[in-house]
Amino acid sequence: MTRKVAVIAAGQTPYGTLGKSIKSLFVEAFDDLITSADKELDIQLIQEAYIGNLGVGGAQLGNPAALLVEQCGMPDIPARRVENACASSGYAFRDAYRAIKNGADLVLAGGVEVMNDLVSSHQRYWLGVSGDTEWERLAGATFAGIYALMARRHMHEYGTPREALAACAVKNHKNAVHNPYAQFRKEITMDRVLSAPEVAPPLGLFDCCPTSDGASAVLLASEEFAKKYSEQPVWVLGSGASSDFLAIHDRDSITSLTATKKAVRSALEEANLEISNIDFAEVHDCFTIAELLALEDLGFFEKGKASEAILEGETQLDGSIPINPSGGLKAKGHPLGATGTGQIVEIWKQLRGSAGKRQVTDATTALAHNVGGSGATCAVHIFRRDD
Repeated sequence: MTRKVAVIAAGQTPYGTLGKSIKSLFVEAFDDLITSADKELDIQLIQEAYIGNLGVGGAQLGNPAALLVEQCGMPDIPARRVENACASSGYAFRDAYRAIKNGADLVLAGGVEVMNDLVSSHQRYWLGVSGDTEWERLAGATFAGIYALMARRHMHEYGTPREALAACAVKNHKNAVHNPYAQFRKEITMDRVLSAPEVAPPLGLFDCCPTSDGASAVLLASEEFAKKYSEQPVWVLGSGASSDFLAIHDRDSITSLTATKKAVRSALEEANLEISNIDFAEVHDCFTIAELLALEDLGFFEKGKASEAILEGETQLDGSIPINPSGGLKAKGHPLGATGTGQIVEIWKQLRGSAGKRQVTDATTALAHNVGGSGATCAVHIFRRDD
């Protein structure tokens, strides 16, 4: 599979409590994608579509992909829903990437979720379906509780200070101030994070991502189509994915996600790069401990050393490895099915130099890291701008 693949257009909706259907949200993201293109696109040239969606609330559990491409004016193309919990559209992107590698020329990948039309008790139910039913959900475990166990164990094994988790939240909210699509565009202080109501100790209110409505979409193209329709294609250098045990008690460790380690190893190998070649990353920070784990599992920092780097500012926009310039799931928002390709929308803008006040200086190479549930699935993709 030697064909080159590029992202040539990308769009999304704002994230938040939007009061819109999955149909209107996905059309809005698709229209934003079309507007973002350097040259006029004939949507009838799009050959396939892969759309991530968990189906929160069950509004359209069957055949949502067909419904959504129909709404975008493409009722005839092959389309399928991809469900892999919070990593749904990260895997949708991987499927689209491999479709181009195998001969397609123009493929749509995206995701959509409506979460805030449900009461909070029902939201928790739908979030929980991505965990192990027998050993976690039926025992009353929530995802906040699962990640709190990870945080507690990391603190025990490596002396990780509570302040390192809080610093992730503070940094991501600061980045989101300059993201017009973000759900929370307001800075918070370290004291506010540390004094917030507890959700699952040691995690407090500001350690947890919000529930969000939203949609995102990206258009992938072969090298021939990329050069024809884009003045600044963003090339996909590598794609990696992996799975792990669903229940955390079956894993060798709860302070590391094996799926992340395997996925990044595959993506870097395909890209023929080292992790040190990455200039910035969008990582899956559903909880602040998840960002810290990602930094270590991806290889940016040694195990047990990420907290020190975070507190020293290395993950800030002007640090050695900027993390989540979009604001991350923590502040940009987390509409489950839309998150993976939403990360790629941000990377596409950053590598084209159109991210405004949150722009990472001189970035050429980036990584997207999208996790499903508590780490049972993971997709990692690596991108480089066209020089």
